[in-house]
Amino acid sequence: MIKLDRKLTPTDLLPKLEQFWSQSAACIEAIEKSCPPGSGSPVFTVKGRYTSKGWTEWTQGFQFGSALLQFDATDDERFLELGRERTLALMTPHLTHVGVHDHGFNNVSTYGNLWRLMRERRVPEHIWQRHYLELALKVSGAIQAARWAKTSDGTGYIYSFNGPQSLFVDSIRSCRSLALAYQLGHELMGEGEERVSLLKRLVEHVNNTARYNIWFGVGRDAYDLAGRTSHESIFNTNNGEYRCPSTHQGYSPFSTWTRGLAWAMLGFAELLEWLSSCRDDELTTVDGREAVAENWLKAARVTCDFYISETPSCGVPYWDTGALGLAKMGDYRNQPADPFNDFEPVDSSAAAIASQGLLRLGHYLVHEQGETVAGVRYVEAGLAIVRTLLNEPYFSTNPEHEGLLLHSIYHRPNGWDYTPPGRNVPCGESSMWGDYHMREVALYVERLAENAPYYTFFGPTTEE
Repeated sequence: MIKLDRKLTPTDLLPKLEQFWSQSAACIEAIEKSCPPGSGSPVFTVKGRYTSKGWTEWTQGFQFGSALLQFDATDDERFLELGRERTLALMTPHLTHVGVHDHGFNNVSTYGNLWRLMRERRVPEHIWQRHYLELALKVSGAIQAARWAKTSDGTGYIYSFNGPQSLFVDSIRSCRSLALAYQLGHELMGEGEERVSLLKRLVEHVNNTARYNIWFGVGRDAYDLAGRTSHESIFNTNNGEYRCPSTHQGYSPFSTWTRGLAWAMLGFAELLEWLSSCRDDELTTVDGREAVAENWLKAARVTCDFYISETPSCGVPYWDTGALGLAKMGDYRNQPADPFNDFEPVDSSAAAIASQGLLRLGHYLVHEQGETVAGVRYVEAGLAIVRTLLNEPYFSTNPEHEGLLLHSIYHRPNGWDYTPPGRNVPCGESSMWGDYHMREVALYVERLAENAPYYTFFGPTTEE
């Protein structure tokens, strides 16, 4: 269980954050040299060097989005120009990519960050740049929403790259692309001039993620432990009936792949924040604010509670809660995780993603629900994780290593992660999503510490 520290505040982390952004700049510059355009998107490190890995190009937006976050945190315009130029030159194919569920990862991290910075007045207003960014976000949201499969009750979900039978828990973060497109007044046009509501598809997808990919301890099956998540839900494409849980990156359909858990934690929390920016009359078409918020908040709480209780005291989880080697590690939940153990790897990228989910849920409960005691508990857990990740052995201080956050895992079942000589499990490497989400949560905490505008993917609700 994560050890909470009631005295820890965002301000306490500022010295470490200053060191973090300095190292972050060096990593971005190193990757720009070693992975130039045309060489394949960097995915994870092998022996400290970023390399590509053929599956989909789902990490390219994290590469260029990292430069934009670096600018946001430091005001170093070199990184603004780098992120802007690379987005313009290389990200267009991602806008119209009909074969993936990754629009939120690639396009919100690039076009979305640029649009947010302009809305926050962090960069000068430029009417045609704004129109360009908004058009990109509208297109991305509509294309993502068109990747749609129906369930037996008449609702549906955005299906993964595996095909229309597959609902991934990861895809909840791609709902940000639908949220932004809807926020900008866009619709998806279908056959016979049918107008498809992006809000309706967003809500249905998130509701079905809660229904099928999350367990609530109500006897759904023999392994129904409240807060557990499934990487994938499988449906019969002939009639839309749910068939079973599945996984590709986890150990088992009936254990919890911890990065999938983290995606759910962050996805529900940030969408609750976005929901608060919608008007009541907008939400009448999706059963109203109360029903939607109640469902999403229930899912956010149960996944965050599971993470807190099942994760080692330092806040960094092992890659899957059911991994076989954990049985050999004693009372691992009540001691700090050991990335150098002989049995199972940790996943620091899951911790970076989860920490932001915990912080956002805590903020939402305190400021939107008036639940101070419950909210502060989640904030304390999130800050504890961030403190862990800002220190060794997770924060990289090696100038020869291109990664920022060490001990990340990509695909344990496939054996894709590098195991150093003399070790039994992968360790010591970084991932593009881990580094990016570490930058996101660092920016989030830094803004809290400096009493700066609250950081969300959708920007301020009003523009001065």
